[in-house]
Amino acid sequence: MDGNAGLRGEAVAAAARIVAAGGRPAPLGIVLGTGLGDLACRFDAAVCLPASVTGWLASSTATGHAGRIVCGRVGACPVIALQGRVHAYEGFDDATITRGIDVLVALGVRTLLVTNASGGLRSGMTGGELLVLDDHLDLVRRPGSAALTAPGRDRSALYSSRLVALALAAARRMGAKARAGVYARLLGPTYETRAEYRMLLRLGADAAGMSTIPEVVAARRLGVEVLAISVITNVANPDAPEETDADDVCRLAAGGADAIWGVIEALAADVAGERGPDDRLENDDASS
Repeated sequence: MDGNAGLRGEAVAAAARIVAAGGRPAPLGIVLGTGLGDLACRFDAAVCLPASVTGWLASSTATGHAGRIVCGRVGACPVIALQGRVHAYEGFDDATITRGIDVLVALGVRTLLVTNASGGLRSGMTGGELLVLDDHLDLVRRPGSAALTAPGRDRSALYSSRLVALALAAARRMGAKARAGVYARLLGPTYETRAEYRMLLRLGADAAGMSTIPEVVAARRLGVEVLAISVITNVANPDAPEETDADDVCRLAAGGADAIWGVIEALAADVAGERGPDDRLENDDASS
């Protein structure tokens, strides 16, 4: 694509295969994380394709990651969603983890929403709450990874403050609890120990997970405006830990699906240029 000098040639070929199989280009891309894949069923005029049609995207082994590409519309805005992702804990390197982002950009995506399910770290958080990312801690970053090199090595503007405000306003209109904050990425697949929870809190994290950051950095490297949101599932209490497994996380993340859909609708209207008086942006990051 013009203006995307960093786009991998394999991504362009993969995008062409998607179009040949009935997929469509779109300006808005979405990565649907654990427990959120069914949101693609709400698209109008949806076309669902297996990721294998690309001949390039890796297959996920993780619970709740279907490995499909869904093209459709939300209101007047064409959208493309990846139902699921691959992770470092599955044995994939950053270049493979971010292939889906390259494919979305090759299909015309210029605004990206990345979602995940994560564990909350702050007292007062509740399951189904949204954490809209305004910064992150990458505790998995591999030295020298080209896939995780932001433009000009400037990592200070990865998350669009404009889209953070849009997401907070949209979530609150849905009656959802939402705040802006910091996401910490760990390798996984095991969940954190009590000592690790305490460490993350002292480092300034609000939630912890095992994904998202490679996709955000790769998208920004390609000039895409990025919004990232965690659905809080379990809330950590280092003094009284509870057991959590992948099925629990999927179930709890689905509880935040309606709020995420409200954000998707607002984002789609924004991309389509249809913002109205009810789409005023709120700049505060306090909980509602």
